[in-house]
Amino acid sequence: MKIHFKGAAGTVTGSKHLLETETGLKILLDCGLYQGKESGAGRENRHFGFDPQSVDMVFLSHAHIDHSGLLPRLVKEGFNGKIYCTEPTRALCEIMLADSAHIQQADFSYQSKKSISQEDSEPLYALDDVVKTMDMFEPLVYNDWITLHNDVTVMFTYVGHILGSACVNLRVREGKKTHRIAYTGDIGRTNQQIIKGQEPFPQAEVILCESTYGNKLHDDQTMSEKRLLEVVQETCVENKGKLIIPSFSLGRTQEIVHSLDRLETAGKLPSIKVFVDSPLSTNATDIVRSFPGHYNERILKYMEKDSKPFGFSGLHYIRDVKYSKMLNRLKEPCIIISASGMAEAGRIVHHLANNIEEKRNTILFIGYCEPSTLGGRLRDGAEKVQIHGREHKVKAKVVVMDSYSAHGDYQEMIEYLNCQQPHLIKHLFLVHGRNDVQEEFKAHLDQAGFHHISIPKKGDVVELN
Repeated sequence: MKIHFKGAAGTVTGSKHLLETETGLKILLDCGLYQGKESGAGRENRHFGFDPQSVDMVFLSHAHIDHSGLLPRLVKEGFNGKIYCTEPTRALCEIMLADSAHIQQADFSYQSKKSISQEDSEPLYALDDVVKTMDMFEPLVYNDWITLHNDVTVMFTYVGHILGSACVNLRVREGKKTHRIAYTGDIGRTNQQIIKGQEPFPQAEVILCESTYGNKLHDDQTMSEKRLLEVVQETCVENKGKLIIPSFSLGRTQEIVHSLDRLETAGKLPSIKVFVDSPLSTNATDIVRSFPGHYNERILKYMEKDSKPFGFSGLHYIRDVKYSKMLNRLKEPCIIISASGMAEAGRIVHHLANNIEEKRNTILFIGYCEPSTLGGRLRDGAEKVQIHGREHKVKAKVVVMDSYSAHGDYQEMIEYLNCQQPHLIKHLFLVHGRNDVQEEFKAHLDQAGFHHISIPKKGDVVELN
């Protein structure tokens, strides 16, 4: 068997890993959109590096766009197999992929109207491609081995990243040999606010493991709400400003809203308006509400006293664009939570353009941003940024709180891997991370007793024994 590393190898975006057996069977693990500019996203998103028609099946670890966002492009170019994932992931992809198609078309129309030239700016796919793609999804349950092909058996296990996220555990037969492969997707936190956390996964010989925060330890999660309240108090009460929070529609938005809900229930949240300004975030929250069977004990206990953990006095979900535009004229202090989390597209870009030059305002980042994205540049302390072709001075305060990250830090990832017997692992590949971070994570793993660790580059092909 060969593993072709086609994305998220040496970078934190565009996850695509292709398994190819001697019999010609091809299995794709994730099919994610490249995000950011310096990563050559336009080129990468238009050229897979393999023939989509030759792929037999896709296993999707979760719904985030950097893992699922090129599925309609794959279908558009000829893929005609099944896409396997969990039931929540399918529900989320239905809205997220449609939103992705809409944003691409809207951005293209906006750039054309403003005569902003951009290489490879035409949409990657249309809504019709998304509709066709959704017909190919086949959801599977967690924690059951399911035979899908004479040579392929799969089981999804909880990984604690976002609703529906899973470790993909495969048994792939090749002649007389059976390869035991685990693809972690994105590994979540040890103690999640809403969803079930990490659970052990079956022993594997080959593991493809994410490494986003392979050199970091997050702040204490129990202090997240306290720190959030401090930022709200300073920005909205003391400075009379706006708190702008770029947030991924799925996972991070529900986490931050639930924290504000808890603060409001405890009587600690100041009397200010909170806006979730994103149709996708609103729809994603509705889907999260519909899968309480995947909640953890903490939120289920909280719901015994507050049956609406994502809604409180002063919270407004906005779908209509005319109300979104009204927020730019709003002079009173408020909190605006809007997608995308990396500030690369959507309404958040407009909110940043309208608020970034006011020093009374605060921009709060609550998760990872690829360095070349607008969010990444702001997180790294940029004094000036380009937004829609215009230069803006960064006068608003920029605050980073990685304790809200949906990605585990290096210790949490090692804890997740500790269900494995290291001496039985023949290959441990680090993916979905920057090279410098992966080198540090490799050292941490080695110290924890894990060996045979490789850091593949994009385009590498590894043949398994």
